[in-house]
Amino acid sequence: MRCTSVSLSRWAAGRCPPVSETVALCAPDDLASGEARRFDVSGHRIALVRIGDAFYALDDECSHEDYSLSEGEVWPEECQIECPRHGSTFDLLTGEPCSLPATQPVATYKVQVDDVAVAVVLP
Repeated sequence: MRCTSVSLSRWAAGRCPPVSETVALCAPDDLASGEARRFDVSGHRIALVRIGDAFYALDDECSHEDYSLSEGEVWPEECQIECPRHGSTFDLLTGEPCSLPATQPVATYKVQVDDVAVAVVLP
């Protein structure tokens, strides 16, 4: 059976695995620690953030207002990024807002890193 779309009930029944796509964004050394950069891939606007050797990926759009999170300041100790428009901060692990005015989370993505590339798994 070939799956072109997946419903939750069919996936839960084990008939079709969830469909996802892994997309390489950059080389690990292309992003310095404490830096964020925007990538537009497969219809997704993604902010990739590096803190030390860890990489985080989330939607590059503040949930309070359509503004690029990758243009904001990275807070390494808090593992957050700040929206430069109104100052809302978002947890890089969960996408949850940590300060107002944002009240809704942003989507996060699984990141895969090897010696050659930093990639995200898109839904």
